[in-house]
Amino acid sequence: MKQIEFIKNKVLELQDLSQKIKSLKSAGARVVFTNGCFDILHVGHATYLSAAKDLGDILVVGVNTDASVKQLDKGSDRPINSEVARTFLLASLSMVDFVVLFNDSNPFQLIETLIPDVLVKGGDYDPNEMDINSKKYIVGSDIVRKNGGDVCIIDLVAGYSTTTIVQKIKS
Repeated sequence: MKQIEFIKNKVLELQDLSQKIKSLKSAGARVVFTNGCFDILHVGHATYLSAAKDLGDILVVGVNTDASVKQLDKGSDRPINSEVARTFLLASLSMVDFVVLFNDSNPFQLIETLIPDVLVKGGDYDPNEMDINSKKYIVGSDIVRKNGGDVCIIDLVAGYSTTTIVQKIKS
């Protein structure tokens, strides 16, 4: 298989991914899930995803569709890169096993369907936050814990964010 096909085959629809994950979990694989916009990939993303992969065997990355990025408070010019470009770039990373798009403002449906063994978010979230209206609340953490999984936080790499990069380009 050519590399381009290998990369494209890592981007799946939820129904297909769900079947793969069930099979992998029944074979004993520990599935890690994280999500985000991943608009402009940078060293912070690579560091974060590498650390997430270290928490299990299979790393699944949920990516906001273009429409759902626009629902978030990221700015009128976001996303910079299309969902096709963002998913392809993530799938090209060796630590990422699967990529799936989601059109909602949060990945609840993905987490509810996949039931990962580990749910990972960045250091700007709090695994102990129980107020679903708090910006620090980790969507789906209740589902993961109820099913015996772990919720983990990975420290952010200081000085790296898509917003900072966009501001730097504009100035």
